[in-house]
Amino acid sequence: MKGAAVVIIGAGVTGLSAAWWLARDGVDVLVLDKGVIGYEASSRNGGGATHYQSPLFHEEQRLWPLMDQLLGYPTEYRPERIVIAMTEDQMARYRRMQRILAGLGYRADMMDPQQVRDAVTLAGDRHIGGVHIRTGGQANPQRTVQAYAWAAQDHGARIVQHVPVLGIEMAQGRAVGVRTRDGTIGCDQLVVAAGPQSGVLLRGIGIDLPVAPARAEMIVTEALPLMPLGGVDGNGLYGRQTLRGNLAYGGGWHEWMDDLPLAGKLPRPSTPTITQIALRLAQILPKAAHARVIRSWAGIVENTPDGRPVLDRPEAPGNVTVATMSSVGFGLSPASGRAVRDLVVDGRCGFAEIGKLSLARFAGLDPDWRRLQGWVTPRAEVMA
Repeated sequence: MKGAAVVIIGAGVTGLSAAWWLARDGVDVLVLDKGVIGYEASSRNGGGATHYQSPLFHEEQRLWPLMDQLLGYPTEYRPERIVIAMTEDQMARYRRMQRILAGLGYRADMMDPQQVRDAVTLAGDRHIGGVHIRTGGQANPQRTVQAYAWAAQDHGARIVQHVPVLGIEMAQGRAVGVRTRDGTIGCDQLVVAAGPQSGVLLRGIGIDLPVAPARAEMIVTEALPLMPLGGVDGNGLYGRQTLRGNLAYGGGWHEWMDDLPLAGKLPRPSTPTITQIALRLAQILPKAAHARVIRSWAGIVENTPDGRPVLDRPEAPGNVTVATMSSVGFGLSPASGRAVRDLVVDGRCGFAEIGKLSLARFAGLDPDWRRLQGWVTPRAEVMA
């Protein structure tokens, strides 16, 4: 297989957005994925686009309303969100959210119980209020992933599926290619956006990216009458109502996992966690409690120790860009793809200060950090 000026490992939403941003500037880009584009969390998540604690937030908010036009394909982006509080603790968190958004120059209105009922037709009487976020919004993850892929290809990017990257080839202190079952594919620049596998790949070239893979789960209900605003969540859940009327929601306990294989399939059956998702969804939207769950999904996401993404181009080897989004990649994808483009082409992000997303913040991290944070799933002991 012919190499490229830039090879991107991972055809999730971050890798595909980066490919689009690079290709639209005329850069020769090749994207490789071990499976199908967006097969992990990128195409199966809550679709939210309101990451107000990220340094990419302003660019995220600027770009999302423009994405359908820029990409030339639909993402089904819709603005605004309502977050419902079931407890005083949740309400206190949403008040803090409102103050932070106001400080950033964005409007968010606190809601009393009646205002929630008026705005959310599937809500009931058990909530104590909520917040109406007048920025942000949500999009369709499946359509968005496909839109990035098609748009990148329109600009000349190549996307190759079912080609696991088994390692990174180095020469004279630089990455010169990636190793696959079919041989080595050369590159001048490398972007590692391989989600849960990024840590394993980077460790092979001396870059320590601390990530903990975990199972994440979601449910999808049968179609229900459309609410005026599709972006409604809260009570520890993330999600949205689709344009067809389905409720797609996730959130809750993670089953922490060890390093994952670079090739081969991992069984991903759903667990009893989905019953808790359904229970909490029925609590915030009791008029939907009768709806049947028609699909569930269990996939693998990656988490950094502080929960923030890593967007960095380390000095050594100098031509490798690290892009791991720590489970918040979908909403930030318009901005994160642009940031990766800047790191690859210019060596720095030109539209936001992203120093807090560098790998340097993990210097001195305890090697046993996962156990210290409780990010391990106890194994059942085998009885003799």
